[in-house]
Amino acid sequence: MTAKEIRQKFLDFFKEKGHEIVPSAPIVIKNDPTLMFTNAGMNQFKDFFLGHKSPESTKVADTQKCLRVSGKHNDLEEVGFDTYHHTMFEMLGNWSFGDYFKPEGIAWAWELLTKEYGLPEDRLYASVFGGDKEENLTLDQEAFDLWKNIIPEDRIVMGSKKDNFWEMGDTGPCGPCSEIHIDLRPQEEVDKLPGKELVNQDHPQVVEVWNLVFIEYNRKANGELESLPAKHVDTGMGLERLVMAIQGKYSNYDTDLFQPLIASVAQDAGVDYGNNEETDIALRVVVDHLRAVSFAIADGQLPSNTGAGYVIRRILRRAVRYGYTFLDFNRPFIKDLVPILANQVAEAFPELKEQSEFVSKVIEEEETSFLSTLEKGLKRLEAIRKDLGDGRVIPGEQVFELYDTYGFPVDLTALIAREHDLSIDEKGYEAGMAEQKQRSKADAARETGDWTELSGGDVEFVGYDHLHSESRILKYRTIQEKDKEKVQVVLDRTPFYAESGGQVGDKGYLQNGDEKIKVFDTQKENDLIVHFIEKLPSDTSGTFNAVVDSDRRLLTMNNHSATHLMHAALRQVLGSHVEQRGSLVNDKLLRFDFSHFSKMSDEEIQQVEQIVNARIRQNIELLVETDVPIEEAKGKGAMALFGEKYGDTVRVVTFDKDYSVELCGGTHVAATGQIGFFKIISESSIAAGIRRIEAITALVAEQYLEGEAQKLSEINALLKDPKDLVNAVSTLVDERSRLAKELEKVQSKQAGEVKQTLINSVEEKSGVNTIIKEVSVANGDLLKKLSFELKNEIENLFLVLAADVGGKPQISVVISEEVINDKDLDASKLVRELAKEIEGGGGGQPFFATAGGKNLSGLPKVVEKAEAIIQ
Repeated sequence: MTAKEIRQKFLDFFKEKGHEIVPSAPIVIKNDPTLMFTNAGMNQFKDFFLGHKSPESTKVADTQKCLRVSGKHNDLEEVGFDTYHHTMFEMLGNWSFGDYFKPEGIAWAWELLTKEYGLPEDRLYASVFGGDKEENLTLDQEAFDLWKNIIPEDRIVMGSKKDNFWEMGDTGPCGPCSEIHIDLRPQEEVDKLPGKELVNQDHPQVVEVWNLVFIEYNRKANGELESLPAKHVDTGMGLERLVMAIQGKYSNYDTDLFQPLIASVAQDAGVDYGNNEETDIALRVVVDHLRAVSFAIADGQLPSNTGAGYVIRRILRRAVRYGYTFLDFNRPFIKDLVPILANQVAEAFPELKEQSEFVSKVIEEEETSFLSTLEKGLKRLEAIRKDLGDGRVIPGEQVFELYDTYGFPVDLTALIAREHDLSIDEKGYEAGMAEQKQRSKADAARETGDWTELSGGDVEFVGYDHLHSESRILKYRTIQEKDKEKVQVVLDRTPFYAESGGQVGDKGYLQNGDEKIKVFDTQKENDLIVHFIEKLPSDTSGTFNAVVDSDRRLLTMNNHSATHLMHAALRQVLGSHVEQRGSLVNDKLLRFDFSHFSKMSDEEIQQVEQIVNARIRQNIELLVETDVPIEEAKGKGAMALFGEKYGDTVRVVTFDKDYSVELCGGTHVAATGQIGFFKIISESSIAAGIRRIEAITALVAEQYLEGEAQKLSEINALLKDPKDLVNAVSTLVDERSRLAKELEKVQSKQAGEVKQTLINSVEEKSGVNTIIKEVSVANGDLLKKLSFELKNEIENLFLVLAADVGGKPQISVVISEEVINDKDLDASKLVRELAKEIEGGGGGQPFFATAGGKNLSGLPKVVEKAEAIIQ
């Protein structure tokens, strides 16, 4: 049975049992502050378990893309070294939301495994939760009794809380679980030792196949357990392990899920899988990481230096390094595997097939970028290793240097260190990270309390049609952020739009009598609309007038509708390959990221602006259709965004059915004329194959054009109102260029004279040709040029130039290699010491280093200190 057939049989089995088959959620999570990636099949159903929403179907089944590389569930370091760990995996699951419970869950699992898949009954074991005194939880007697009616009692294992009480994270839904394990060892090994003794002992051939979780509790922030409103079933069965068991293999990587990929890489590398442990590990790492990275990119997460993007970059760089070191790849190669993977999963996950070319190009760009620094970084790491001597720990500052200079993620450095029986100073590295300026305005650490429930009920969003409502508080909680306490509230009716789909959350206020409380943000937590307010109202049981900031909402709507018009125009001008890859819509501007592999020309930008402004002048009326079946919406040409999770029915926003039709939950203008005017202010690249446009509309666009006109008027005035302004500016630029070249000649001549003076000043000290002088040069480039020319013309040289560079102090240090070896000197260390005299810092290489500072008067002391060193 092939993996494809095994996956389909699972879905067909549960469809016959009355389950609705639902698509996988994106692997990258949005609107959930507790997770970056989908790490379990239940993530997309979290709101149902918590009672925030009611499911349309009480029984569903799916195959879910999962990624476990961060937080509590992190398998990254195990990948490649054993036969069954993965970063990305498929989780087959069936779910009951308050419908069936343990009897059906256990019986159906047994039926599918033994009757449909034909797994041997005598090789299967079941574990049940044996209780926990600290939690005051008893044995899961019901599950035990159910299993005793199916299998002999000696094949039932009593499990601890660690193994048989499932929790998604520190907080959230949880409950006892019953795991099904299979013993895949040869019969002679089974005869020696029963499989029961190896359950949950990390044996590679005695593995968990299916976990049946019976969710009946919610773990609160204070650690307490509370019963959920209804009991649920959440099962998860890793497709990779299941396929291994059914296909009679001893490794997941020997199945048809991985072998086509492994064979392709092995052939390209000129190695045979199974002949060498090092190359085998590398092959497994590469094909595993390819899957994780490809699905993440297809679901909208590009590699970057922060958050989820950095996790993806770390995974890809780990694969590149294994390919480089153990498979001798010094060129991009992982990108060539994407089409093979896309064809393998085309039916289950068509989004990867549809974006195969795009995903390949993003991976290729990342591979090329990292390969450019990988060799240098590995050489630097080797030098660090040698400098350790008998030491066994790489200092934290050097781990940070490898990260900051060569792009080595800390876990990659740790991995390479481990290959040489070394470790890293993680605390020192973390200190270096703390000192580095933040690369982005990431959220500060937040402590979140438990919800205080005031009343039950669903949340009604009325913000499409109204900007105020009479509302009551359903629940509230406090959060501690940046040493400030804030409050979050959930209302029964709300006009506030919660941030999603790129559109920012509304602001406004809640008022009850004389008390008026500012709402400074509105966010979604899963599908719950959460209002951020300054303080808790004095009367939480009262009725509030919830009012949205209408001016801000109006400007935001202008920009959101303009985004739709621009998206359609881009596809018209550039081609149908243009797909949205990210967006930001607020009251000041719209930012739109899209797939395109070249810079837009001025003519293309102008075309897009003309098309959008023409549509604005047509004053096209907005058409919104709600509860449209997803397939019907796609049939109308509605554009769906990759990485978004859509239900069976969707909201369709149309501005002329032949121009712009999109699936969208945002707020929009009633007619395009309200937008007024549209202007693109920038177009740039943000990643491989991804362009970014920033544009403005309405009042902001008017103010921008007024500002540009004012600048033009001032330029005209400065140039005495020439008849041809462009020609006058061009003449001015040409004249400046001519003068700059003449100045460069003069400065080069002066530098030549300085060089000759320095050559004439060479002194021999301790057998070394020494130049230590104060000089004046026009710029830093001339100082560098002067230093290298002296290095090339004078052998056995020790050079220190304390330079006045346009009124700012700089130091240049050059040391010939023979001097480095004879005198045990290092230019980079020396320049840092000298830089203290000019209140600055610097660095470089052993033979050449520079520094800058702010104390020009310290240059004489630089000379004095340098002369003392070479005596």
